[in-house]
Amino acid sequence: MIISYAEHSPAIDTDAWVAPDATVCGNVVIGAGSRIMHGARLVAEAGGSIRIGRNCIVLENAVIRATGRHPCTFGDHCVVGPNSHVVGAEIDDEVFVATGAAVFHGAHIGRGSEVRINGIVHLRTRLEPGTTVPIGWIAVGDPAQLLPPDQHEAIWLHQKPLDFPGFVYGVDRSVPNVMQKITAGLSAALGVHRAESV
Repeated sequence: MIISYAEHSPAIDTDAWVAPDATVCGNVVIGAGSRIMHGARLVAEAGGSIRIGRNCIVLENAVIRATGRHPCTFGDHCVVGPNSHVVGAEIDDEVFVATGAAVFHGAHIGRGSEVRINGIVHLRTRLEPGTTVPIGWIAVGDPAQLLPPDQHEAIWLHQKPLDFPGFVYGVDRSVPNVMQKITAGLSAALGVHRAESV
């Protein structure tokens, strides 16, 4: 399904293909030879943009999102595995994001890197070219520290200063009713979709 809203419409190269049950919404550009497979969701929120390079494969049920504060770009020859999630990140050429992996806002993944099954690249994290995030491990920080999932305290030491609520939603974590502020702002921003056209 190709969806426009306000003045934001997808641009899909004639040599690309989008499955009929995939969603491509908003300011999304898809390059030649790229394939967006069944159930995949590419959604650029108001003011946000998604750029998919040449010969990229976005597999079943993957989610790629962008916001006004965090565009999302993929270089050429990338694979995004089934059930993976990438939001507001910069992905260089020839990157493999495996099944179930998650890549967050402001992350930068260098050329030829791999984020293996269920790996996580946290917000504002930078992977040097050729880096591998092992199965189920977490990359956090700039430069990235690679940590196993059972190292929660070590992960949090690197993660806390990255300030997820402030960086992603512009809300100070310490204010009262932080979730009310986050959801009110997000609801207002997502309200633009009420005017979508297919």
